[in-house]
Amino acid sequence: MASKIDQPATDLRDSTAVRILFPSAMGSLGIEFRDRSISRLVIVPSPSERRQFTPFKDAKRSDFIDEAVGRLSEYLAGARRRLQIDIDLSPHDLDDTSRMILEATRQIPYGDRRSYQKIAANLGIPDSYRLVRSVLVANPIPIILPCHRVVPRKGGAGSYVGNPKKKEWLLKLEHKVSSSLD
Repeated sequence: MASKIDQPATDLRDSTAVRILFPSAMGSLGIEFRDRSISRLVIVPSPSERRQFTPFKDAKRSDFIDEAVGRLSEYLAGARRRLQIDIDLSPHDLDDTSRMILEATRQIPYGDRRSYQKIAANLGIPDSYRLVRSVLVANPIPIILPCHRVVPRKGGAGSYVGNPKKKEWLLKLEHKVSSSLD
């Protein structure tokens, strides 16, 4: 699965993007597609954000969009552990460190958790766990870049781009599915 994580930033107003609003088990998801990649995912978009997306039933769709939405639906229903969806971070103004943090987060296996401190230490920036947290709270593609799997060292769910209750929901889902497979 190729990731376009290292491409340069482009204009967010790119008219080639397809933006859909999809109802899911955890609430509405605003999903932005570019070519055959997802470039943005908003968990329960605000009313002003919702206007940027077309309802799924009315959206211009493709086989790729239907497949990606199907995989997300299966994941959120506990029927899929690996999403295997390409991403495109090029529309976002991310520095190299932010890209490294997001890529490290993408490598965390389903059902596992890492602390902000461990991610920072593994990247060779051990005193930068607050930076790790701030990058993950601004993650432009949550769920697919599973920042919900990164938690405070002292316990609890911690901050989350989609709000802490959504993070807890995702952690419980993955724990429940992982436990049922043991």
